[in-house]
Amino acid sequence: MQSHQLSSGDVIADRRADYARMLEEGGEAEAAAELMEQALELVPAWAAGWYRLATYREKAGRGEAAIEAYRRTLALDPEDIFGATLKLALLGDAAIPDRPPSRYVERLFDDYADRFETSLVEKLDYSVPQKLASLVASTGRHYACAVDLGCGTGLLGPEIGACADRLEGFDLSQNMLAKAAEKQVYDHLAQADLSLASDRSGLFDDAGRRRADLVTAADVLMYLGNLESVFAIVGELAAVGADFAFSVEDAGDGDGFHLAPSLRYAHSEAYVRQLLSRHGFEILKIVRTVIRKDGGKPVSGILFLTRKAA
Repeated sequence: MQSHQLSSGDVIADRRADYARMLEEGGEAEAAAELMEQALELVPAWAAGWYRLATYREKAGRGEAAIEAYRRTLALDPEDIFGATLKLALLGDAAIPDRPPSRYVERLFDDYADRFETSLVEKLDYSVPQKLASLVASTGRHYACAVDLGCGTGLLGPEIGACADRLEGFDLSQNMLAKAAEKQVYDHLAQADLSLASDRSGLFDDAGRRRADLVTAADVLMYLGNLESVFAIVGELAAVGADFAFSVEDAGDGDGFHLAPSLRYAHSEAYVRQLLSRHGFEILKIVRTVIRKDGGKPVSGILFLTRKAA
C-alpha cells in the first residue's frame, strides 16, 4: 500500500473514516476529527487520512492541531499530491509558494475530469471560454496555428477552432486530455507542465518555437502563483505578431499575487502588465468580468487580449 492511497488498506479504519466523513458533512467537524483520529491509530502512515483529519480540525476551529496534521501529511507524502503546503501557507505556518506542487494539480484534475464540465458550466456558471473566444474573434484574424494552454477537457477548443487552421492543446492532466480528445477539435494533444522551464515543459518536444500565432490560456494561470515561467514559455511559443488571450482571477489593487482560500491564485492587473511588458507583449484589450461562482459567490476575473510586439 502506498501512503497516498485514498483507502487505508484497513477495513475498520476505512469504516471509521467513512463515518467521520458523514459526521463532517452533517456539520459535526469536531466529532469527525475524533473519529478520524481513531482511524489513524490503526493506520498511522495513511497520508490521505491525515489530510482528512487536518481539514476536519480546521473546520472545527483547531488551527494548531490542523497544522500538525497537515505537516504529518506532507511528511508521509513528499510529492504533496494533496496540496498540504498550500494549506500550511494559508494557516500562516509557511511562506506562500510561488506555485502549487505539480503532482497536486495533476491529481486534482485527473480526479475531476469526469465531472469537470458539469461542475463548471452547470453549477458554477463558468463562462470564460465564450468570453475569451469573443475577445479573440474581435481581432478579425484567422490563425495558422493556435495553441491552447491548459486546455482541460477542451471547453475553449470548439469556441476558437474555426478561426485556426491547426489547433494544439496541452494540459498537465492525462484524464483531461482524454476528455478533450473526445471533442475531436484538436489536431494535437499532449501533456505539458507550465511550471517548468521551457525546454522541460513538454511544449517543444515535438514542435518548434515561435510556431503559434495565437496562444490561449483559459482559467489556467490561477493554478500558478509566480507567472514568470508561463510568460517565458509563451514568449518562446509565440511568433512575432501573435495574439495571446488569457484570464486571471482578479487580486485587486497591488502589484503581485496571493493565494486564495480556494487554493487558487489571484493576480493583480499591475503584476500582469509588468510581465507582459517584460516579455514583449502589448495589451490590446482588458475586460473585467465574473468568471465563475465559488461557494455561491461571484469570482471576479480579468481577461487580457495581447499581441507579441516586433
